[in-house]
Amino acid sequence: MGTSDAGGNTATAQNTEGPIKSEVQKLALTDRGHGEATLTKTTTEPFDLMGVSWTDPAAKIKGTIQARARSAADGTWGEWRDLEPYPAFLDGKRAGARGSTEPIWVGSADGVEVRVSDGTANNELPDGLRVDLVDPKKESTGDSKDGGFNAESAAFSTDLPPSTPGPASTAPQPKIVTRAEWQADESLNNEGPIYLPGGKIKAAFVHHTPDITYDCADSAAVVRSLHVYHVKTNGWRDLGYNFLVDKCGKIFEGRQGGIDQPVLGAHTYGWNSESTSVAILGDHTAESSPAPDAALASASKVIAYKLGQYGVNPAGKATLTAGATQNNYFRQSFTTGQTYEFDAVSGHRNGYNTVCPGDGLYPQLPTIRSYATGSVSGLTVSSVGGGATRAGTGYETPGPVTVNWTTSTSNTFIHKFEVLVDGQTAATTSGTARSWSTVLGGFGAHTITVRATHTSGKVTSTPQVTVTVPGPKTFTPVTPTRLMDTRAGLGVPKAKVGAGQEVVLQVTGANGIPATGVGAVVLNVTATNPTDASFVSVYPNGTDRTSASNLNFTAGKTIPNLVTVPVVDGKVRFYNRNGSVDLLADITGYYVKDTTGSTHSNLGPLRLMDTRNGTGVPQAKVGPGAVVDLQVTGAQGVPATGVTAVVLNVTATNATAGSFVSVYPTGTTRTSASNLNFVAGQTIPNLVIVPVGADGKVSFYNRAGSVDLLADITGYFSSGTEGASHINLGPLRMMDTRDGTGVPKAKIAAGGVASLQVAGVKGVPATGVTAVVLNVTATNPTAGSFVSVYPSGTTRTSASNLNFTVGLTIPNLVVVPVGEDGKVNFYNKSGSVDLIADITGYFVK
Repeated sequence: MGTSDAGGNTATAQNTEGPIKSEVQKLALTDRGHGEATLTKTTTEPFDLMGVSWTDPAAKIKGTIQARARSAADGTWGEWRDLEPYPAFLDGKRAGARGSTEPIWVGSADGVEVRVSDGTANNELPDGLRVDLVDPKKESTGDSKDGGFNAESAAFSTDLPPSTPGPASTAPQPKIVTRAEWQADESLNNEGPIYLPGGKIKAAFVHHTPDITYDCADSAAVVRSLHVYHVKTNGWRDLGYNFLVDKCGKIFEGRQGGIDQPVLGAHTYGWNSESTSVAILGDHTAESSPAPDAALASASKVIAYKLGQYGVNPAGKATLTAGATQNNYFRQSFTTGQTYEFDAVSGHRNGYNTVCPGDGLYPQLPTIRSYATGSVSGLTVSSVGGGATRAGTGYETPGPVTVNWTTSTSNTFIHKFEVLVDGQTAATTSGTARSWSTVLGGFGAHTITVRATHTSGKVTSTPQVTVTVPGPKTFTPVTPTRLMDTRAGLGVPKAKVGAGQEVVLQVTGANGIPATGVGAVVLNVTATNPTDASFVSVYPNGTDRTSASNLNFTAGKTIPNLVTVPVVDGKVRFYNRNGSVDLLADITGYYVKDTTGSTHSNLGPLRLMDTRNGTGVPQAKVGPGAVVDLQVTGAQGVPATGVTAVVLNVTATNATAGSFVSVYPTGTTRTSASNLNFVAGQTIPNLVIVPVGADGKVSFYNRAGSVDLLADITGYFSSGTEGASHINLGPLRMMDTRDGTGVPKAKIAAGGVASLQVAGVKGVPATGVTAVVLNVTATNPTAGSFVSVYPSGTTRTSASNLNFTVGLTIPNLVVVPVGEDGKVNFYNKSGSVDLIADITGYFVK
């Protein structure tokens, strides 16, 4: 079985150790008188191809010439098969030339029987009738048994192909099996090649090779047999056809002289001097025996290449000068020296009175012309992904992009694809490719085009697609404000979000958020009253939802999580997987596409508050309706001035009742927004980005019961430009211990640490990144525990990011600095747990 190359040809391994000198047996026929001659059943040496010849090439047999062979495999005799005579002097008037039939391929035979009947009134047959039997796979060691062919190498001189390459073509040269690869015996060609007198190919004639039934594995042997037969039986200078194509689409170099040269062949009597030829191996005489598409495709490729060298349109016309006075199959008369119009791709029968290329193949010539002149149709960019999301009429990406395209044209007729970025070729792919990925460099809009080259040489391009790499964004904090509540119909219809359903929330143009220029919003999203275990994904409207999730919960639980989500058209979408659930969304800030906002600085994680031991606030639980105020500026390295917001990981523990906690700027009116929701006895964390009050403090309000509160700072935003700006990315999954994404496939054991490479991965730059924004989910825990996320290469502090009990699935957003090695670490305290991390963005200076 062969393999398929980029041009669609089936290629098999070729023995290139040297030529094969085929053996020819020549057996004389007995003249029975009355215009009949026979060769009775005769046992022979093995052979695969046979044909009948006679001494005078001008003599004609108008009756029947039939032969049959005995199978060497099982000894059975095949059916009688008709042999059609070649035209006289097809390769010119040559000394030693003989009249002959076209050969037939019988394959692995060791016996032959022949009968010839003139069928005319004079009952005369030409002299010298014989049958020639060719074994293309045998190495000759001397004279054949009948003494007719000494295959020993003879001294000869060969005109080598011109040293100057042939003219460039408008179509690519297809994969062609060379004479050396099909192991032509060049010692037979002691005259050298000759070329078209005018040096220009004007037309191509298509042929078949009657009564050749073969396996594609034997096609090289078929070509070798034809070569030997044309030289040793017909007396021609070489194989007659310029190119041959087997039924599997493999193309063979025919007559010697150079694939890229205008070689003079012996194929279409009267028209050889201005044309080239392609013979499709096989009998297509019957209308019910068309050539397979693979053969048509390859024939069109080589025709497109050869005609393209001389600017000839395969679908056009050609004016040829007749080299002989004769009629063609359609009774059209030609006179030597006169000019006649042909299709540039014509059949043998158009130029000579023959059925070739058969009633099966001849109606397929329009298909060959169409294939040879066609272009890649239906070419379009079907989607853009790999980190790119839909943005208006184009796409937006932080850098990574995957371009996918489709076409209605078969791969067989596509030479190559090119992907152009900003008008320059960024990649060249095979004709089978349908996708290409890269990372776009430089902020701003980029244009992407896919360009296809047909095997005919014609080029087709898709319309341009615009993909924008947005610049860094700065943060504007806002007093936490509720934007959505499905329980009350705020922002969206009043109804739970059902299984597989979504709600779309308008986030820009209201509540103090600008209508334009917003790149992302920061929302505290809460899932409550769920009827089933499920997850919620929050993603930009107008984009494809990925596998990333933001909240994971079980029936009856209330779970909050901070979400940073890009904004495309001013809206974001909320998807629920199972059951039904109420969703709440409180905005705490937004990123703008300019430098008017605040920049981010890493800090910590450092503990600023712990009501259990009096860190930052008095040592006491926060009671029902009570508020504690925490000084954040000027503490633990936070600047005393210029700070606009702080990033806190807030944990509620030891709660005596179901309640919620709101975190907001001190000195402002608390809104209905909440940051943590919990039940009695539950320990739950959540990331909070909260503006700083005028006095440098933030307030923590508890609704019911009493609860201990902890707050760890991981960074802050300031009005100066010394900090880092935010880049949207994803959400994209970076780590999943359940399947080995990003880290080894294994739960994190008690006291274990997993290190995740984040720099240089999933579109995150390899350098310059100060922190990444990850949505981290803990699932399948075997014990109550906590997880800490911290920069690789640093000492872990007491701060935690996720707290959970056995069997609980809980998410939390984490803004974590990146270690010098581009990694972040995940530590698990007790039991074992699976961890999932989805990146939503990063900070870069």
